[in-house]
Amino acid sequence: MGRLDGKVSFVTGVGRGQGRSHCVRLAEEGSDIIGVDICASIPSVNYPLASVEDLEVTAKEVEATGRRMVARVADVRNRDQLQSVVDEGIRAFGRLDTVVANAGIVPMGETYVCEGFVDATDVDLIGAMNTVAVSLPHLQSYASIVVIGSVGGLLEGTTRNLGASGGAGYCWAKQTMTHYVEVLALQLAKSSVRMNAIHPTNTDTPMLHNEDIYRTFCPDSEHPTRLEAIAAFPTLQAMPIPYVDPVDVSELVVFLASDESRFITGQNLRVDAGALLKQAPAF
Repeated sequence: MGRLDGKVSFVTGVGRGQGRSHCVRLAEEGSDIIGVDICASIPSVNYPLASVEDLEVTAKEVEATGRRMVARVADVRNRDQLQSVVDEGIRAFGRLDTVVANAGIVPMGETYVCEGFVDATDVDLIGAMNTVAVSLPHLQSYASIVVIGSVGGLLEGTTRNLGASGGAGYCWAKQTMTHYVEVLALQLAKSSVRMNAIHPTNTDTPMLHNEDIYRTFCPDSEHPTRLEAIAAFPTLQAMPIPYVDPVDVSELVVFLASDESRFITGQNLRVDAGALLKQAPAF
């Protein structure tokens, strides 16, 4: 028996990276999946986002575990689109037990003033809030909401030091999530619905492996290579590693989705290899 047998999970940003990993691990533990991804580019984001083909791969990997998946194209910035997919998932599976607000971007390009900041906050913060909002009417006692933040939002100076306005927007959105989770978790507690956040350090996904992020870690190189960046990445963590794997985050997602964590709520948990111990906290 799986730890999540009979449960249903709604996950955003599932086309690849952390989102795909979360879906597969939840499914391996017995959960059916409702999943969305934008499957389109956002102009201020310089690296390619997931495609429809990527979303199809995620669905196939979930189905290979023996579980079912409703996989649809939707933009977390659009609450009506999310509502439509959740409604479809409820019709298919009859319930909703776990919500994983995972979709996120780091937009480091902009064609007009602060375009990146607006896009980052719209996706990373408002998108997470939209995800939670459309899910709340369907959640019963001991349901679990998990918001994927970032250790970048917890470290001092990141809103100033992560490049263009989109980097500042990303860090501010993730920082704001910490307070959002604590305040809403208290409101939800009376209904025994749990809410927590996970804040990963560098994670081995396309969001990390692109020239914008490489340049942040290698500011003296105009076009830093992957090898140069990997050599520099360990400066962030206390443990001598360049990054964690998506599944390292997914294991905590599964724990928070399971009854093993039924009395854990309002927590900002880190999968950061000691990054916050090594660097100065933002607050």
